[in-house]
Amino acid sequence: MREILLAGLAMIVISVAASFGLKEIGFSSADQNTGQAVRLD
Repeated sequence: MREILLAGLAMIVISVAASFGLKEIGFSSADQNTGQAVRLD
């Protein structure tokens, strides 16, 4: 049970750190998930 909780906590810490890191270098998660071929009709 302890390992599952630690894994969940690690996922939360990594995702929050990645979000702040991307914003600091000028990217957002939306920028990372969209490509050049997006149609805006």
